[in-house]
Amino acid sequence: MNNKVAVRKCSEYDLDEVYHQISDIWQICEGPDVSGKSVLVKPNILIDSDPSNAICTHPVVVEAAIKFLQSKGAIVLVGDSPGAMARGYKGEKSGIFQACQKAGAEWVDFAKEPAEINLRKGKIKIASVINKVDLIVSLPKFKNHGLVFFTGAIKNTLGLVPGFTKAKQHALHSDRISFSELLVDLNEAVMPQFFIMDGIVGMEGPGPGQGTPVNIGILLGSSNPLALDIVASKIAGYNPNDIPTNSVALSRGLWMKSAGEIIFDGPELESLIKNDFKKIPLDGSKNIVVRFLKNRIHFLKKMERRPVFIHENCTGCLDCIKICPANAITMHPKKDNYIVLTDSKCIRCFCCSEVCQSKAVEIRRKFFGA
Repeated sequence: MNNKVAVRKCSEYDLDEVYHQISDIWQICEGPDVSGKSVLVKPNILIDSDPSNAICTHPVVVEAAIKFLQSKGAIVLVGDSPGAMARGYKGEKSGIFQACQKAGAEWVDFAKEPAEINLRKGKIKIASVINKVDLIVSLPKFKNHGLVFFTGAIKNTLGLVPGFTKAKQHALHSDRISFSELLVDLNEAVMPQFFIMDGIVGMEGPGPGQGTPVNIGILLGSSNPLALDIVASKIAGYNPNDIPTNSVALSRGLWMKSAGEIIFDGPELESLIKNDFKKIPLDGSKNIVVRFLKNRIHFLKKMERRPVFIHENCTGCLDCIKICPANAITMHPKKDNYIVLTDSKCIRCFCCSEVCQSKAVEIRRKFFGA
């Protein structure tokens, strides 16, 4: 691994252009030798959604990555496991399964016979295919994230954890810092060897599933997930130190000890920053005093950002109920398509918002009476 990050302008999902830029990024960042090796390509499929929604890695980026790796002599497999999907899932609405078929890559069911790996603390179930491939190439999406503010290379590795198992991790790691530590732990245990981020069209606002597509016009790559996330979050207009996955990894001295170690290749970084990018509001949760007051003062706790259900948009799919790790969500016993949140149980993981495909969940501050 090195600290090189390459950014290339790419304004549209043209297969030839994306392929060319991926090839250039790989060369500049000294991507690994894949000749004769089996490679798992791991896109970001939060929910199986149309590419125009910018929720998933675009299928053109996936197809271009597959073809590039094949041109280098790799045997390519592709897979992901959205939180609300069970065994047998295929990324068909996202177009990623079709991209695999076009390029001649094998789709892998992550939920089939998962394996178990050791983390710093405890164990976690993970897709068993990691034990059958030589390398992993991760394809994160340039997006906001309600819990960790910005989702990137470090966060995308969580997709190796099958389906509903991810919800359990939210219950075990129920605050922002603890969850970020889990994500960093996971990358320590099973880190992909290279990362290519789809930033051609990203997502601003209430990501990772309820936000708005926005043209960013770039592809980014690195073998160092922390370096990549620092650059990407800065382009999104964040202070990279405010992104908890970044700060946790930096505090451990993992992969690098400061942003100053990054070797950047691309247009002038300041020229790429999206100052009008709609960011997730920071709540000061890293400040020890603020965290203490929120835990102790009843009024402040009630004013935290939380899920708010838009009942007229609800289709009654029950995905939010299925994925909630705290069992804080139920359907009203008499009203159709009317979700009830038990606020005292809610751990603010925002999984309900991630899986909702009907924009029936908003994350915002709302005063709940006693």
